[in-house]
Amino acid sequence: MQDYVVNRPDEGAMARALQENAANAAGTILRLAWQAGLLRDEIQHLTWERVDFLDGCLVLPDRRIPIDRELVEWLQALRDGRDRSQESVVLSDRDHKPLTPQSISRLARIALDRQGQTEVRLIDLRHDFVLRQLEEHDWQYVSRITGVEAAGLNIHFAGHLEEKKISTRICREERVQIDEFALWKLLRAEGISPAGIALWLTWQVGLRMEEIVALRWEQVGAGRLRLTGREVPLTSGAEKALEELGRKEGREGFVLTSPRSRRPYDRTRLSRLVRAALVRAGLDNLTPRDLRMDCTLRSGGEGQILAQVRRKGWITRNEVCTLLNVSRTSAYSRLKQLTSREKLVQVGARYYLPEAVVPPERQEAVVLEYLAREGFAYRQDVARLLGIGVGQCRPLLQRMLAGGKIVQERQRYLLSGDSGPFQSSREENAEPAVPAGAEGGGGRDV
Repeated sequence: MQDYVVNRPDEGAMARALQENAANAAGTILRLAWQAGLLRDEIQHLTWERVDFLDGCLVLPDRRIPIDRELVEWLQALRDGRDRSQESVVLSDRDHKPLTPQSISRLARIALDRQGQTEVRLIDLRHDFVLRQLEEHDWQYVSRITGVEAAGLNIHFAGHLEEKKISTRICREERVQIDEFALWKLLRAEGISPAGIALWLTWQVGLRMEEIVALRWEQVGAGRLRLTGREVPLTSGAEKALEELGRKEGREGFVLTSPRSRRPYDRTRLSRLVRAALVRAGLDNLTPRDLRMDCTLRSGGEGQILAQVRRKGWITRNEVCTLLNVSRTSAYSRLKQLTSREKLVQVGARYYLPEAVVPPERQEAVVLEYLAREGFAYRQDVARLLGIGVGQCRPLLQRMLAGGKIVQERQRYLLSGDSGPFQSSREENAEPAVPAGAEGGGGRDV
């Protein structure tokens, strides 16, 4: 197999080439390849309606490419200098007609040779764009704007980077938020492609990739999937997609097969197709597992958890394990998803409905306001005020005691003298002092 050669151009030489070809066809070709990463066919077919001057991007059929302000202004000047009779961005300098692919390559070759870049090809300008993006951004972003799948980025470009490897692992600081509107748009765009069917079966039915690649047509029928040891109901959208696929491909053997070999997909290949589709749609931070977990929550797990919380007032991870018959890790993941979506609020080891408790970040302020108004509180009062268990108040009260914000007298908690405006509020609400000797109000007559 021929090696995938990348000949990176010299930046100084490229700057001179762009300056020398300031407003001609060669300059347009070089800019679109080097500064936007377009392929030759994309350069040839680029029209002005695909140039979004307002948002500063090129809108191609399979992706959006952000472009910097300099290129936006250059393209705007180029368009303003045209008579608008042609929609193509790249036109011949002689007759102002669209160029053939061979002419595009020839003009780029001449312009590069003049700057001593004899080993650099037109495709190398795109490759250099990809590498420069990888040096600044994560792989999901680069895959989305270039259309190159993660595997391709690793195989062809990782060796030219300092780290020599492009990590495809998603590291999150917080739980992923699922954009349902974007997912529905993606499902419509993918139709009955392997990625589209896999997305239906993960997000809407909750199947694992191993179950999807092993699924056979005899397991599909009557609005259900008959899997090993269980039956899974199909949503109307998933059932309709499978019916359309069956009419087109036939209903024999495996549901998903490779178009060329007609053999079933392996799990890794199908996962890559799904991830590539998600990246193209701008859903960089989603994985098939995220979609499956979201389906599990929506199709029963979420309802069962919330119903239990409404009945009891709160729920713990161990209770979720028992309720849904899942592992502690799965239970934690489901509770975290509900928390990130503001369906639950976590206080210590318990999870509550948002309207039933004071969130942790406001608890201290609420307690101080109460003490300023009422003068003192017992632990039971604090628990009732915050909507949590009496035992859960102890860590909060200990932190406030250690911070000098409150003091304890036997079983009562009071504001300390250093509680700022809360102390002033308490003094304003206090009863006025009675002068000595004035008790009873019976002064001596004069």
